Amino acid sequence: MSERFAGRVVVVTGGASPIGFGIAARLAREGATLVLGDLDSDRLQAAADELGAAAHAGDLSRRETAEALISLAGRPDVLINCAGGGVILPTPAHTEETLRATIDRNLWTTLYCTLAALPLMARAGYGRIVNIGAESVRNGLYRHAVYNAAKGGVHAFATGLAREYAEHGITVNTVAPAWITTPEADARLAAAPEAERRDMAGFFDRIRATIPMRRPGTVAEVAAAVAFVASEEASYLTGQTISVNGGSSML
Repeated sequence: MSERFAGRVVVVTGGASPIGFGIAARLAREGATLVLGDLDSDRLQAAADELGAAAHAGDLSRRETAEALISLAGRPDVLINCAGGGVILPTPAHTEETLRATIDRNLWTTLYCTLAALPLMARAGYGRIVNIGAESVRNGLYRHAVYNAAKGGVHAFATGLAREYAEHGITVNTVAPAWITTPEADARLAAAPEAERRDMAGFFDRIRATIPMRRPGTVAEVAAAVAFVASEEASYLTGQTISVNGGSSML
């Protein structure tokens, strides 16, 4: 595998999550010096130990935590905003708590980490910011309205920044996965009560019907897209949404 990220400092938020860890592992194999952030301190430390990364645990929807993470990186070359996770429910079933949790985890984490990294990248004249968005923003996926409100903000933030910072050598793009399968999600589903498993089976049938390839994607497929967008090779790519989606939307 190439050393595309040799000498580059890469910050991955949500680095203890399945997708965040998969992205970090891919970039580590290509030579990146990693700094990981996540809310789950135990899983984060295990991920950092496995990848030889620095780590900072805490709630990245709080500005001081985001700034501490970026400060740990020194001068980040690449920022992967992967912290997220929403409460997926029929819209009327959301509570004040789930509404705020979904916006905080996805939008505020991205805003604060990016705002902390931008001045450092601008002074260096180089930066790659990759937001992990969501295909559901494009296809209006069942039960995803509130999640889409948060991820839609992430998508829009990227396009605005891309234009604003293009002359500073900084590119800003979004990688938007569709349904991605992970061993952790499969294990949680297997351990769920029967009624929940039946409900989720119907839910996944609805998702599968939107995907021409009729299968979920993998973490490795998302990580491969992120690795390209985050690299020097993608120097003329900015303000774009790259959908890793099996064809569920086509533009």
